[in-house]
Amino acid sequence: MSIAAAVSGGMDSLLALALLRDRKPDVLALHAHFLPPDDAQLALAEALARQCAALGVAFEAVDLSGEFRSRVIEPFVAAYVEGRTPNPCAGCNRDMKFGLLAEHAARLGAKRIATGHYARLGEHGELLRGADPVKDQSYFLSLVPAASLARAVFPLGGWRKAEVPAELARRGLAPPLPRESQEVCFIPGDDYRAFLEAQGARLPGPGPILLEDGRRVGQHQGLWRHTIGQRKGLGVAWSEPLYVLEKRARDNALIAGPKAALDVLECSTEAANVLVPTRDWPRETLAQTCYRQRPRPVSAELREGRLRLRFHAPIPRPAPGQTAALYDASGRVLAAGVID
Repeated sequence: MSIAAAVSGGMDSLLALALLRDRKPDVLALHAHFLPPDDAQLALAEALARQCAALGVAFEAVDLSGEFRSRVIEPFVAAYVEGRTPNPCAGCNRDMKFGLLAEHAARLGAKRIATGHYARLGEHGELLRGADPVKDQSYFLSLVPAASLARAVFPLGGWRKAEVPAELARRGLAPPLPRESQEVCFIPGDDYRAFLEAQGARLPGPGPILLEDGRRVGQHQGLWRHTIGQRKGLGVAWSEPLYVLEKRARDNALIAGPKAALDVLECSTEAANVLVPTRDWPRETLAQTCYRQRPRPVSAELREGRLRLRFHAPIPRPAPGQTAALYDASGRVLAAGVID
């Protein structure tokens, strides 16, 4: 077969598979178990197999749960131990879906792999925002290397999410998972604190809450319990509301300050994933440092392989561990990196 379609059980990947099947008879549906397959997961795979049989599509399930733990879950836990706020979905796309799963598809003879992401690829292979401005997922794909994107297919790139249920109904297709979660797939109930405690990691304990000038105003119960920009739950009575400005792991201190102190003009990343050569970057660029953030104008440079971004106007302080994605005005992803 020439192409594999990653199917999760949700509506997006199901429509992506159906659209591919319209164009290519030689499609393989590939389902990855990223968590150890329990009875519910095995039943889901069986339902997918039946649905694919009805579509005339070959189906295979592959257990990647061990690799998912070592490449996604363990780094997620380690990041919190280090005082960072990780973005596991961006890492999963890079290392699992367009990494190990794509490699497995290639061993089965598939030259390309398709997913239900709302993103597009340009005629030269460049990563572009999806047509749906609300659902666009190019931000979560921005860490995927260009060589991996060269094998990717995004059938829903030109679709809007609102169109998908009606199209599936028109085709007589019902996804095995009718309701799709917006949470991190491996964290039950989206309670990351309970999840971290259950992992048995040596999570940092209590430490001081300090103002930027070093004055101690309280005690936190673990840096991993807090996020940058958090206001509620600090347990500090002060003359004005205090917000989390920094999680300083080296001395286990939580730095707090007034809302105005949250604004910053600059950030930098670890080693960047460069998707467009810097010589082709336009003068005007935009950066996004979290998924729901509106892209902001920046001056960007690549220095020693790392992105340095200077915003034209102050932005809410980004959290180390999140992804910074650099775009041009057309929605083309130029580069991305993990904020440090």
